[in-house]
Amino acid sequence: MIEIPIYQADAFTNVPFKGNPAAVCPLDTWLPDETMQAIAAENNLSETAFVVREDDDYRIRWFTPRREAPLCGHATLATAYLLFTQRDINATELRFQSLSGPLTVTRDGDWLAMDFPAYHFAPSELPSGISDAFQIAPSAVFKGGSYETRYYLLYEDEQAIHDIQPNLTLLESAAPYGFAITAPGKQYDCVSRYFSPSAGIPEDPVTGSLHSSLIPYWSKRLNKKDIHAYQASARGGELRCTYHPERERVTIRGQAVLVLSGTLRLPF
Repeated sequence: MIEIPIYQADAFTNVPFKGNPAAVCPLDTWLPDETMQAIAAENNLSETAFVVREDDDYRIRWFTPRREAPLCGHATLATAYLLFTQRDINATELRFQSLSGPLTVTRDGDWLAMDFPAYHFAPSELPSGISDAFQIAPSAVFKGGSYETRYYLLYEDEQAIHDIQPNLTLLESAAPYGFAITAPGKQYDCVSRYFSPSAGIPEDPVTGSLHSSLIPYWSKRLNKKDIHAYQASARGGELRCTYHPERERVTIRGQAVLVLSGTLRLPF
């Protein structure tokens, strides 16, 4: 029997049961991939993060209930928060090695600031038949970004983002694609929602990695470097972001709160 610690934190919020819940498993050594995937399926959260110390850095991996993810914002935020608050880390900055390269997280007052790659998307069209999944036609469609398997639907009215209830069965049939909807906001610079049923995530409550692509777009469109973003899921989440075009990076700031800690028992 192997016992490992497991935590659950709500990211992009400072209020329990808001934001996006992520499970975090700090490990001494890596578990088999199939075991980590089974743990993520058992947790049934958008992502479960696994982290191992490597010299002065950490290596982080993220799993949805169905597959490994190349980049995840909210689970990185949750992992950094737990390392800072639960594992006696005295540093002000953590450096993670990941499938998307090095990622740093810095304490910024009550917020944590993640330094992520900036990504760009290009004009596109939805896959055949998928437009029927959305009740309101977008003003533009893009593809690419932080995941090459993401589509971005642009709307000009924030209310459309709140009103849309997509046909998730139809979206799941478009595997492996995920679908983001976004619009300029009223209280915020931009609002969004994200759906990825083929990854086992019908609607992701708050998607940090999505903003690696959204922030460069909205920064250019609004002609401002700092973007205050909101993901308008039922749980909701706030992100304070900055685009750095000179080095093609995005700072994504958020808060987190611990809601659960325990022990995972593996029959090894």
